[in-house]
Amino acid sequence: MAELTIHGLHKRFGPVEVLRGIDLKVSSGEFAVLVGPSGCGKSTLLRTIAGLEDIDRGTIEIDGREVNDVRPRDRDIAMVFQNYALYPYMNVSDNIAFGLRARRTPEAETQRRVRSAAELLGIGGLLERYPRHLSGGQRQRVAIGRAIVRNPKLFLFDEPLSNLDAQLRDEMRSEIKRLHQDLAATMIYVTHDQIEAMTLADRIVLMNSGQIEQVGAPLDLYDRPATRFVAGFLGSPKINLLQGRLVANGRGLAFEASDGTSLALPAGLAAAAHAHVDRSVTLGVRPQHIGEATAIAGPNEVTLRTAIELVQPTGSRTYVTARLADAAIVAETDAHAALRPGATIDLAFDMGHAILIDPESGKVFAHGLAE
Repeated sequence: MAELTIHGLHKRFGPVEVLRGIDLKVSSGEFAVLVGPSGCGKSTLLRTIAGLEDIDRGTIEIDGREVNDVRPRDRDIAMVFQNYALYPYMNVSDNIAFGLRARRTPEAETQRRVRSAAELLGIGGLLERYPRHLSGGQRQRVAIGRAIVRNPKLFLFDEPLSNLDAQLRDEMRSEIKRLHQDLAATMIYVTHDQIEAMTLADRIVLMNSGQIEQVGAPLDLYDRPATRFVAGFLGSPKINLLQGRLVANGRGLAFEASDGTSLALPAGLAAAAHAHVDRSVTLGVRPQHIGEATAIAGPNEVTLRTAIELVQPTGSRTYVTARLADAAIVAETDAHAALRPGATIDLAFDMGHAILIDPESGKVFAHGLAE
């Protein structure tokens, strides 16, 4: 296990600055996931940690040792790539053992480590097979096994599941999560898939345009996003974002949409938002916190009647698209609710989970969960 510290890291490709002042610390034994949209710099950051890309400014330290000028092979890291990078003319055993033999590890120790890694990954019966005879999931297990046998200080994963179908991705996510628990190793994992990030990470590092937007535990970023970008990136379906104003009335503060629709704010959210009265704001409410109204209303619920535009059943839940002012909103309802487009529905907004965003800066200035 190892601790990784990055300070003031900049990386440029020609005139384009891909990484702009990255500061990051990954603790020993932590599973950190770098996530963000395509082109945000996450894979470039991983490659600078591995030493596959030089940096322009800043420092990278592994266990307190600066490695800016250290060759990749001498950084004591192991990297698992998206495309497996297996040798087609070697069987599984030889592919896993390749790095150990390159370092002149005694053959008895090499074989012991290969067998141990293969059993851990459930590929003990495949050691004599060649890559062409393996499924995508089996090939990825071999690639991970090649990393495990080296006992590196740091594991780096560069979108290792993106070539797999949905079912295999689910299975391999579980395998990688279990592997981290078994090895207690420091792992840094790159993905563009926010579901992977949420399910795998101890901490998420959410990147945007070459910078770190927010770092934190998955549920912290989900429940308390720092910016509109974070709120919009995490969550499926995406958060509902509504434009309007913050107004005061005889009962307290409320969000008022352009058509006059009013959503009262609970006490905690109102207290945090008091300085923004009479200003334009963006209200964020996730689909999971908007549902069909029941006879028993929650303490923070506000009910609105609207027409259904679209119904999308998923099996476990049904998502309903309706309209509030000029914006489409998505609500989560019971899977077996008898809903159809054109029908009227009463939707309950749980404002205790709402967030308020400054539309100019894009920063979240009030969370309903703060109370």
